[in-house]
Parts: sequence; structure tokens; C-alpha cells
Amino acid sequence: MSRVLLDGKTAIVTGAGSGVGAASALRFAEEGAHVVCADIDVQKAEETARRISKAGGTAVAIACDVSREDDVAALVTAAVEHFGGLDILFNNVGIPTPRLGAMLEEHTAEDFQRLVAVNLGGVFFGCKHAVIQFKRQGGGVILNTGSVAGLVAWGGSVYGATKGGVHQLTRAVAIEGAPFGIRANAICPAGMPYTNFMAAGGLDADSEVLTQTAERVAATHPLGRAITAEDCAEAAVYLVSDKAANVTGVMLPVDGGYTAR
Repeated sequence: MSRVLLDGKTAIVTGAGSGVGAASALRFAEEGAHVVCADIDVQKAEETARRISKAGGTAVAIACDVSREDDVAALVTAAVEHFGGLDILFNNVGIPTPRLGAMLEEHTAEDFQRLVAVNLGGVFFGCKHAVIQFKRQGGGVILNTGSVAGLVAWGGSVYGATKGGVHQLTRAVAIEGAPFGIRANAICPAGMPYTNFMAAGGLDADSEVLTQTAERVAATHPLGRAITAEDCAEAAVYLVSDKAANVTGVMLPVDGGYTAR
């Protein structure tokens, strides 16, 4: 392990059991961070923690439903108890539109409430309890997973609205937190290959529809290739590191140039 950019820092990664969360947890550990792998599926979080430990890093796994404030508050407390403080909180958890391709009017009240509770509520609770801890200790870094769907009307109307909320919350936390040494940024991916996120939207890992969807999305990117979890993880490492010490309130597209059109 290189142990360079995040040496000795403590980082929480939510949704660390798969996809962007797992890739980011592994990269954070490679850069020397002590990682708290949080996921509603604690077995998946434990698997990520095992991978980190096997590679020589330090990690613990904790079950957390980000839509429940008590869970998020307990997560921050656990990180501090395990490692003596908290330097980074990556609010990565998100869920897609329950039925991929659903139009606005096809969303039920339950669809809407669940998307808001997880995608926006989870980020709100994470930011709130990280800010409380960071103010106690003199600073810290928040990173949120937004989406290109929150920057432009790219489909998934309610999903995009929740991500637009994440972006605005990120900006607000950046401004409110600046006097206290708190930075807040977001990464904004444009389309992802198979992860548990896509599975939640009803696509199977081996489905032809998934393959066609990934190819179609990649073709819309000027660079012409699909965005990977590892692409997002590299952007995440930069934004939570001291290399980005004067970067805050930024929504960083990881989109192959899509939003530059």
C-alpha cells in the first residue's frame, strides 16, 4: 500500500459493500486511511473490509441504513470510538428509480418518499452529524455522490430531483462549513456499469438490456466509454485529500465530457 494522500486519516464510506463505495473504500485504504465500511447489507461491508485488511490496510464494517438518523449518528460515533476521530465522510449511498425508465407520472407516492428518504435524507443526516463532529475537532471533509441527472434533465425525473437536492445541500454545507475548516464537494457520475445500484433498478448483471444500456450511455459521452466505479473512486480520492485543500462547493462531473456539450 502506498499510504500517501490519506495517511492516518479516518474515513467513513457509506454504501461500501459494492460499486463506487467499495472501489472508494479500497482506494482510500490504499492511500493510508483507516476506513469505516458502512452498508445496509453488513455482510457486503464486511467483505470490503476483509479485502482492505488482506491488502494490508485497516478497516471495520458497520451496518447502517442512511435513511435512519439514529443509524447515521451511531456510525459517526463508532468511527470516532474506533479510530479517535473522523476526517472524511463520503455520503455515497443512493438508489435508482424503482423501475428504470419510469416517467414522472408513473412514480407512486411510495417511490417518491423512498427516493427522497435515501438519496437526499441520507446525505442530509450524514452531513449533519459529520458537521457536528468536525466542529468539535476543528475541521473535516464531506464528499457526496451526486449525479449528472441532478445537473441536467437526463431521465429519472424524481431521482434527478433528489440529486439536485444533494448538489444544493453540498453547496450550502461548503459555505456554512468554511469558517470551521469544513470542505464539502460532490462527484457527479453519468451512467454506471453493473453495480448493486443498477440491480435495485431491476436490471440483472447478465441481462442483455443492461449491456445495451451501458453501451448506449457510453456512446453519449464524448470520450466514448462507460464510467466505472474506479473512475469515481479516483475523483473521490482527490477531493477528500489535501491536494484539494482549497476546493469546496464543487460538483465534479465524472461523465466523459457529457455535460460539456
